[in-house]
Amino acid sequence: MLRAILNVLWLVLSGFWLAIGYFLAGLLMFILIITIPFGFAAWRMAGYALWPFGRVVVPQADAGAPSCIGNVLWFFLAGIWLALLHVFSGIALCITIIGIPFGIANFKLAGLALNPLGKEIVDADDVGRLGAGTNQVYGVPPAG
Repeated sequence: MLRAILNVLWLVLSGFWLAIGYFLAGLLMFILIITIPFGFAAWRMAGYALWPFGRVVVPQADAGAPSCIGNVLWFFLAGIWLALLHVFSGIALCITIIGIPFGIANFKLAGLALNPLGKEIVDADDVGRLGAGTNQVYGVPPAG
């Protein structure tokens, strides 16, 4: 129940606009043809930016050099702009007391927006089953 309340508040306060930003970045990646895999990553992140509570981001065990090179390209093509969206949204949310936790979550997601490749979005309940420790989990903390 707490996850649903937090997700609805997140959706209203910043999630909708952030998801639009990720969706538009994905469209741009599809237009550029060679960056189509980045478009899929952007749309995956759009879903996470829309409804983050109850899900976490864990590193993929088999991510290697291609993910690292892809993250460098992603940084210049879309990552810096999406991270700035998170930073500006986080600053705006931190102006109000109720928005401070959401602002902090936005700052955490800004780091993830810079290098999303090589990471997987999973249900928070599945983190233990996947064998990921708490020090390997990125993004918004799971609620409830």
